[in-house]
Parts: sequence; C-alpha cells; structure tokens
Amino acid sequence: MKEDWQQTLLPLLEKTLEKRLSLCEDSDSGALRLFNGFTEGYPSLTVDLYSNTVLLMAQKTSGEAAEALLKTAGYFYTKHLPRVDCVVAKQRTATSDRLKQGVILHGDDPAAQVTENGAVYAIDLLMNQDSSLYIDTRNLRAWMTQYGKGKEVLNTFAYTGSLGVAALAGGAARVVQIDRNRKFLEMAQKSAGLNGLNDKSMKCIPVDFFVGVGQIKQRRESFDIVVLDPPYFSVTDKGRVDLVTESARLVNKVRPLVKDGGKLVVVNNALFLSGADFVHGLEELGRGGFLSIDETIPIPEDFTGYPETRVGRPPADPAPFNHSTKIVVLTVRQKGKTDDRQ
Repeated sequence: MKEDWQQTLLPLLEKTLEKRLSLCEDSDSGALRLFNGFTEGYPSLTVDLYSNTVLLMAQKTSGEAAEALLKTAGYFYTKHLPRVDCVVAKQRTATSDRLKQGVILHGDDPAAQVTENGAVYAIDLLMNQDSSLYIDTRNLRAWMTQYGKGKEVLNTFAYTGSLGVAALAGGAARVVQIDRNRKFLEMAQKSAGLNGLNDKSMKCIPVDFFVGVGQIKQRRESFDIVVLDPPYFSVTDKGRVDLVTESARLVNKVRPLVKDGGKLVVVNNALFLSGADFVHGLEELGRGGFLSIDETIPIPEDFTGYPETRVGRPPADPAPFNHSTKIVVLTVRQKGKTDDRQ
C-alpha cells in the first residue's frame, strides 16, 4: 500500500492541489473540494476543505487500510496547506457509526461554519456520514440567492437547509423547509441566526416528504420557487424515492405546488442515469406545455475535477450536464391559467 501511495496517490494529490491553490487562497472561510477520487484517479478517497478543516472520506475501503490511507492524506494536506489546523476522517463503509460519522486525526475542534457568497452556513462535520453542506450545489445556492428576492420558496428534502437559507439571504419573502430529520433542520435555524435573518420568515417542518407535500396541497399553498433535491434512493413507510426509475413521479408530486410561471428546481444525482435520459424524461413531462426547461446549473469545477486532472468517464454520460449531479430549472404553467397569458 505504501508503494501504491508513493507511485499513484501522492502525485495525484500534488497535481490536483496545484489546480486549486488559488481557490484555497481566495476562499479562507469557504468550502471546496480538494480531491475528487472518483474523477481524478483514486476512487477510494475524496477530500474537502471547510474553512480551516480538511475532511477526508475513505469511500471503498475500511479497517487498517482505510486508517493508513486517511492518515497519509491528512499528513499531506497539513504539510501543504498552512491554513489547515484540523483534519476529520470518515470511513463510509465502516461498520462503526463513529468511524462513519468521523474522527479527528489532527487538531481540536473542526470548523463550525463557512462563508459562501456573503452568506454564512452552520456546519457540523461530525454529525452525519457526510459533511452537512454539499459542495456540489454551491452554484445552486448562488442561484437561490440571486433569484430568491421577494419570492416564496419551498425546499423539499431540505437536509440542513442551505438552499432555503441562501434564498432567505437573498431577500426571500418566505421560506418553508421540510425534512424528516429535526436535527438536520436545526442547522438551518443556526445558519439563519448566523446571518441575522428574520426567523419568522423561515419555517422548518420535520416531516416525511410525501406527508409534507400532501399537507401543503390540502392547505392550497403554492410557491414561486420549489426545490426538489431528493436522495439517490430512499424507502420509508410513506413512500419510495428512486432517482433512476422514478424521477418523473417526484416531479409530478411537487409540480402542483408551483405558482403559474414559477420555477421548479430539480436535482438528480443518480450516477447511472445519463443526462440525456434525464432531460428526455423532463421533456416528456412537458409535452402538454405545462413544464419547460429554463436553464441548467453547472457543478463547480473544483468538485468535478479539471480537464488536466480528470481520469476516465462516469458510468453514464452526464451531458448536457457537466457532472452526474444534474441540476435543472423548470418553468411551470398551471392548467386553466396558461391561456390567460397568451
């Protein structure tokens, strides 16, 4: 393994860090991906930077091999990035919840917040198996801030609510965030507080997506912007989420909640669903003229990897998107109102 690191991993870490050094210097309080092993030649490892903390994730290995891998990578980044004063390591395939949620390899307290596009987001790098703030949706948060002013926003599958907080930071009139996990939604409330935002303008509801959407329909509420950012796959006693085979069904679930002429933001991170198939499915939904593709939102290049650092191809071609995380903004027209606009 040591020989493998010397001949394969360490040169990759050096090459990929060199491409991101300017971002590290410009984003002292932000979050960015330092190494995407899936696209940059070493699928067992991903590395993210959250303010002063490096977050390492061993993806396909566990036990002693994972520990050695993580310690080697952690030493590399503390040596090459002076700003780093904490290293957190997670083993995604470990049997121990503690190892999945993360252990501190270096330093004391991990970063508790990051600043991005002028907004502050509370994070907890040890709370869950991931980071509590997704780097791949950074550009979507910027979009929410830009287009959220004066809007009423519904964020489904909200997780820690960063997309809703971004809209609120941009001047949204009202934000509703729904997620099954109350603990995750508490992070959204912390983020709102860090930005000095009016907590009366944001409502966080711990409820299953299928139940929450049904309740909103019963109240006849509608929104200018609705975000649909579900997990890749999930099953509860209330419903099933499968982004490869049932993405259209979820879109139809929330489409009635969008005001006529409003926006439906759909995120699909299914690795085995091609971008062309995803777009085709959306176009089929729009055949009646009530749903149309407005724009796509790219994934940041530090997350996807750079042309000089990317190796190989994903299982399914993401084109016309630039990554398997596919983000599209749709315009919704409601029946009975379309003709009035012509």
